[in-house]
Amino acid sequence: MTLYHFGNCVALLMPYYFTYKYSGLSEYGAFWKCIQAGGIYIFTQLCKMLVLATFFYSDTATSSTGEFNFFTEFFRCSVDIADLLGFALILSRIPGKGHSKLITAGLGWATAEVILSRGIMLWVGARGTEFSWIYILKCLESNVLLVQHITTATLIWLFTRHDLNKSYKPVVNLLLAITVFKGVWLEGLLHILTIGPWLTIAVKALVAAVIGNITLHIYSGLAQQIGI
Repeated sequence: MTLYHFGNCVALLMPYYFTYKYSGLSEYGAFWKCIQAGGIYIFTQLCKMLVLATFFYSDTATSSTGEFNFFTEFFRCSVDIADLLGFALILSRIPGKGHSKLITAGLGWATAEVILSRGIMLWVGARGTEFSWIYILKCLESNVLLVQHITTATLIWLFTRHDLNKSYKPVVNLLLAITVFKGVWLEGLLHILTIGPWLTIAVKALVAAVIGNITLHIYSGLAQQIGI
C-alpha cells in the first residue's frame, strides 16, 4: 500500500516527462542540456543559501513559526532575484533556438527543484504507513512550478531581446517583478483569505496560467516577427 501511494505521487509528476517527450526536446537530444540547467539551479540555490545564512538569518528564522511576516518574505524574495540571474546564465550557456531552448531551461530547472526539494520527502514520507494528502498536494504544486519556471525562462529571454516591441517592455518587467515577489503578495493574500490547501493550489495554478498566457502572447508575436 505504501509503494502504491508513492507510485501515485510519482505518477502526478508525469507532466515533466510529457513536456520533454512531446515538446520536441527528445528529438533535439536535450537531455544533457537539461542536466546542465539543473546543475546551474543547484549552484544558484547554494549561493542563495549562503546569502540568506549570512545576511538574513535572523529574519528567516522568525518565519519558522508559521505566521506570515511581510518583511521576512520581502527580504527572502529579494534574494530570489538570483534565480533570474540563474536563468539568464542557463540561456546564455545552452545552445539552441526557439521554444526548445526556453523549455530546456525551465524543465531542467524545475526537475532539479523537484528532485532536491521534494524527492527525499516523497521517498520517505509517501512510503510511510500513514496516508497523507500533503504529498499529493506537493506533487500537484510541482506541476504548477513547472509552468512557472518555463514562463520565467521565457520572460528572461524576452527581457534580453533588443528587438522586443517597446510597448511590451514594461509588461515584461512587471511580470518579472510579480514572479520574483510572488511570495510577498500571493502568499500574503492566501494567508489573509485563510483558504484550504486544495483551493490554494488552484489559485496558484490560476496565477501561473494567467502569467503564462500573457508571456506566451508576447513570445509568439516576437517569434513570428523574427521567424523562429
